[in-house]
Amino acid sequence: MATVTGTKKVVGLTGNSAIAYAMKQVDPDVCAAYPITPSTAIMEEFSGYYADGQVSTELIAVESEHSAMSACIGAAAAGARVMTATSSQGLALMWEMLYVASGLRLPIVMAVVNRALSSPINIHCDHSDSMGARDSGWIQLYSENVQEAYDNLFQAVRIAEDRRVLTPVMVCMDGFITSHAIENLTIMDDAEIKEFIGEHESAYSLLDTENPITVGAMTLPDAYMDIKHQQSKAMAASKDVVVEVAGEFEQRFGRSYGLMEAYMLEDAEVCVVVLSSAAGTTKVAVDELRSQGKKVGLLKPRLYRPFPHEEIMEALRGCKAICVLDRADSMNGFGGPLFTDIRAALYDTPQRPVVINRIFGLGGRDYTVEDAMEVYHELLRIKETGKVETLSAYLGED
Repeated sequence: MATVTGTKKVVGLTGNSAIAYAMKQVDPDVCAAYPITPSTAIMEEFSGYYADGQVSTELIAVESEHSAMSACIGAAAAGARVMTATSSQGLALMWEMLYVASGLRLPIVMAVVNRALSSPINIHCDHSDSMGARDSGWIQLYSENVQEAYDNLFQAVRIAEDRRVLTPVMVCMDGFITSHAIENLTIMDDAEIKEFIGEHESAYSLLDTENPITVGAMTLPDAYMDIKHQQSKAMAASKDVVVEVAGEFEQRFGRSYGLMEAYMLEDAEVCVVVLSSAAGTTKVAVDELRSQGKKVGLLKPRLYRPFPHEEIMEALRGCKAICVLDRADSMNGFGGPLFTDIRAALYDTPQRPVVINRIFGLGGRDYTVEDAMEVYHELLRIKETGKVETLSAYLGED
C-alpha cells in the first residue's frame, strides 16, 4: 500500500503548461532554449515564471536549437542542473550536440514534444523526431497523457543525476494531442517536489579549480571504446534506476509507473503494443472487445531507451498474435523502429508469437477507436488461421 504524503490539488492544464509548471517547481540552475512549435508554450510560460521572479534559473535565449544544447552542455559540465525543451526540426538541429551531451555523461533533462520531421513541412504529431535520436545515448521516457508527462519530468531529474547513470533524459509527449489538450492534473506541493528530487550535486565541475578536469578532449582508439563501453553499461543500469525512482514516486505521491503498462494482458491472446497518447485510444477498443468476450490486451512501453527487452518478452509471453503500432517509419522496407525492437525481443520466446507492424498517425493523422478495432480484428483472424497477409503496412492505406 502506497504511503501518500504532501499537499496535492487538481487543476486543468495543457501538457505544455504542465511541463512548464514542473520546470518551475524543479527550478533548474540553467535553462537554454530556442522555441519551436509545438513546444513553444513551454518556454513562453517558463520565461513568465522567470520574469516574475518565481525561479532562480539562469534563462538563456539563444539563436538556434544547436546553440541551446551547446549552452546546456557547457552549463552541465560546469556543475549546473540543466533543463530545456524542443520539438522536431529543433531536435534534428541538435543532432551533433545530443551525442556530445550523452558521451560526456551530462544529466540534462529535455522535454521533447513529438512532431513530424520535414519534408514535407508538417507541425503535427508523429515520433520521427525522437525515434531518429533513439540511439544517441539519451534515455527516453514516453508519456500517455498530461499527468504522466508532468510526473515523468520529476522522475527524469532523479534518473539522470543518479551516479549509476549520469545520462541525459528525454521526456516525450505527443504534439498537440497532449501538449495542447487541457486535462485534469494533480500537482504536488513545491516543497514535496524539492524533497523528492533533492539538491543537485554534480559529479564533477569545470569550475572546481581544486580538482581540475578536461572535458571534450580528443580520444584515440585505445581509449574511445573503453569510454563507450562505460556509457553503454550506465545506460543498461538506468533501467533498474527507472524502476527504483518510480517506486519512490509511488510511495510519495500515489501514482504508479514502471518500465511499461500492461493493460488486460493477464490472459490476452492478442495484443497491441503502442507508445504515448494512442495507448489511451487503444484502451477504449480493448474495453469494448473485452465486453464481447474477446481476450485482447495492450502493452504501453514507458521506457524505450534503454529497451527493456527481457521484461517485454515476459509481458507478451502468453500472446499468440501481436501488432506493434509505430508512429514513425524507419524507411528500411521492413517496418517501424518499435516493431523491429519488439520483434527482436521476442526472438527467444519458446512459443514465438506472430508479430506484425502497422504504421499510423504520421503527420498528425487521426488514430481512432475504429482504427484500433480494425487492428484487433485482424489479430484475432491471425490467431485463428495462423496466416499473415502483410507483415508491415500503413494503417488505412492500400
